Amino acid sequence: MATDLSLYRNIGIFAHVDAGKTTTTERILKLTGKIHKTGEVHDGESTTDFMEQEAERGITIQSAATTCFWAGSDKQFEPHRFNIIDTPGHVDFTIEVYRSLKVLDGGVGVFCGSGGVEPQSETNWRYANESKVARIIYVNKLDRMGADFYRVVDQVKNVLAAKPLVMVLPIGIEENFTGIVDLLTMKAWIWDDSGQPENYEITDIPADMQEKAEEYRAELIETAVEQDDDLMEAYLEGNEPSIEDIKKCIRKGTIALDFFPTYCGSSFKNKGVQNVLDGVVDYLPSPTEVKPQPEVDMEGNETGEFAIVDPSRPFRALAFKIMDDRFGALTFIRVYSGTLKKGDTVVNTFTGKNERIGRIVEMHADNAEERDGCSAGDIIAFVGLKNVQTGHTLADKDNPATLEPMVFPDPVISIAVEAKDKSQAEKLGVAIGKMVKEDPSFRVETDEDSGETILKGMGELHLDIKVDILKRTHGVEVIVGAPQVAYRETITKPVTDSYTHKKQSGGSGQYAKIDYTIEPAEPGVGFEFESTVVGGNVPKEYFPAIEKGFRTSIDKGPLAGYPLLDIKVKLTDGGFHAVDSSAVAFEIAARAAYRQSMPKAGPQILEPIMKLDVFTPEDHVGDVIGDLNRRRGMIKTQDPTPTGVRIKADAPLSEMFGYIGDLRTMTSGRGQFSMEFDHYAPCPKNISEKVIADAKEREEAKRK
Repeated sequence: MATDLSLYRNIGIFAHVDAGKTTTTERILKLTGKIHKTGEVHDGESTTDFMEQEAERGITIQSAATTCFWAGSDKQFEPHRFNIIDTPGHVDFTIEVYRSLKVLDGGVGVFCGSGGVEPQSETNWRYANESKVARIIYVNKLDRMGADFYRVVDQVKNVLAAKPLVMVLPIGIEENFTGIVDLLTMKAWIWDDSGQPENYEITDIPADMQEKAEEYRAELIETAVEQDDDLMEAYLEGNEPSIEDIKKCIRKGTIALDFFPTYCGSSFKNKGVQNVLDGVVDYLPSPTEVKPQPEVDMEGNETGEFAIVDPSRPFRALAFKIMDDRFGALTFIRVYSGTLKKGDTVVNTFTGKNERIGRIVEMHADNAEERDGCSAGDIIAFVGLKNVQTGHTLADKDNPATLEPMVFPDPVISIAVEAKDKSQAEKLGVAIGKMVKEDPSFRVETDEDSGETILKGMGELHLDIKVDILKRTHGVEVIVGAPQVAYRETITKPVTDSYTHKKQSGGSGQYAKIDYTIEPAEPGVGFEFESTVVGGNVPKEYFPAIEKGFRTSIDKGPLAGYPLLDIKVKLTDGGFHAVDSSAVAFEIAARAAYRQSMPKAGPQILEPIMKLDVFTPEDHVGDVIGDLNRRRGMIKTQDPTPTGVRIKADAPLSEMFGYIGDLRTMTSGRGQFSMEFDHYAPCPKNISEKVIADAKEREEAKRK
C-alpha cells in the first residue's frame, strides 16, 4: 500500500525543563484521540513518561516516540499522521535532544509564558538550527502568575536571534486567560471554564483588542508575502492576498527557516492546543519537503548521493535510540528511503554485518502495535536487534550506503562504582552493557589495576540517574565513589630533542634514531604529526610507526597521567640502519622520546570549564554571585528577568559538585541552573599540585 507522505509529520517537542513539554504532548495525544484519560505529569501519570525515574522526578529522561492522527480542529484536513518524539529538556540529556533532532522534519519549541527563553531552550534551539529543523513556537502556561506573551516574543527575537511570526494573540492573561485571537481569520476562540479542549466558541474579537489585532495582522501579512514577489507586488498595490495564499507563503518561509509561526495557550487548561496542531499541518514540512540526508560510502566519503524520501529507492534507515523495555530490546528507527517487510535482511553499515528484521512495532508511548512492514518517512521500532547502536545506518544489503553518522560529545565527569557483593558483580556487567548501548554519551571503563568500574557522563545528574537506573531497572546495588573530573594535560613550550634506540643482543639488533620538535598546537587540534625530513635519513615507510608511537603515548600525560591535548610533533631528522631498523624499532623510539621530552615542555594540567546559566530571585543575587566567585567562577552577564536574575558564568567543573543543593539553600529553593561543557583551561597552581598529588596517591594504592 503506497502511503501519501504529504500527510506525514515527523515532529519533536522540545523545551526547557518545566516549560510544559510533556503536558503539551499529553494534550496532543488526547486531542488526537490516542488516549482517553489525560495523564498529568505532576501526578506522575503521563503516558510518555513511563519510566519510574521520570514519573518520580517529573522530568522526561527518555524521548518516547508515539504516533497519532489529526484531521484539524474543524476536520478541515484529511487525517495527517503525526510521529511525535517527546524529548527531554534537561541539559544532561541534550544528547537525547540531539539524536531526536537528527531524525525529525519539524519541531514545536515550547516556552514557558512566565519563564520565557530559559538556558536549556537556548541550547536546544542552537541544536535545532544546526540540524536545520523547521519549527513553530508555542508559548505555554499563559494562565500562570507573571505570564507575558509579548515579553516572550521579544526574548525569542533578542535571546535566540530568531524571527517569531505571531499567528495568535492571547485574550486575557494569568487567571483571566480565556482564549486567543486567530490573526488570519480575525476571529476569537474563547474556551469555557470546564477545562475540556472541545468546549470553545468562535466569536468576534473583543472590541478592546481590535486595534492590536489589526496591527499584528498587518505585520503577519507583510512578513508572509515577502516569500512571493507577485503577491508582494499585489499587496503593495492594496490587494490583500487570500488566506490560502498567505498560508502558502508562511509554509514556504517556515520550511526555509526564515521565521517561526508563534502560538500561545495553556496546555494544562486545554486552551489553544488545537491551533498549534493545525499549525503543524499547515506549516511544518512533510518528510519529502526536507533536505535529504547525504549518503557516504563504507569508507566515510560522501558519494554525492542523497537518501531521497521515496519508498521505491534502496532501503536506508537510521537507528536513533535504543531502549530496553518489557517488549524486549527496541531499536527506534527513522526510515529515510525504501521499504522493508518483516523477515527481510538488511546490512548494518557500521559493523558490516547482516541483520534479519524479525518484528516491527509502532510505538504508542508505552504500547507496541505490530506492523508487517515500514517505508520511507516512518518512525518505528525494530525488536531484538543485537548489534545495532545509536547512529548506525541500516541499508539495503545489495546496495549499501551510510547516512552521515551522529557525533557525540566526550564525557567530562566520572565516578567509580563497584558491586556490593560477588553475586551483583555479574549483573552489573550485563546492566552496564545495555545502558551503554542506549546512551552514547555514557561511557564505561574498567580500571585494570584496581578492577573498579568507571562510569563517565555529561554531568552529575546524568550519572545520578544512571546509578538510579542500575538500582531500579536492573536491580544492581552499587557503592559509588566520589565524582572525578576529566582533567587533561598540555604543554606550554616547544622542545627540540633527539632519541636513539639501540639494542644489540645476539641475532638481529634494533636501531632507530629520531630528531624531533614537540610544540603546543592550536586549541582543539588534539594531536598533529608532520615530517620535514629530507634526503631519506628516515625512510618514509617508518613515518607511520613514529606517528603511532607518539599518538598512542599521549593517552598518559607526564604530570598526572591524564590524556594530552593539543600537541604537535615535527620529525626533523634521524638515522636508520639497513639491517637493524624496523617499524617496531621506530615506534619504540617514539614512545621513549615522548617520555624523555614531555617533562621538558612545560607540561600543565587543564581542567574542564563549564558554561553556567543560573537563575535566582532578585533578593539573592549577591549571595549567588559571592558563592560563584568562591567557586572560581567568572561572571559574564547578569540579565534581569521579570521573575529574577539570570547570571551567565564560566566555572570549573571541579568546583560545581553538589551545586544544586547549595543554590537551593541560598535561594530558598527557587534557584535553578544548568551547565554544559565549554572548554579546557589551565588549572591554578594550587589545584594542579593537588591533582598531581592525588594521581600519585592512586598509583601508590594500586601498587600495594
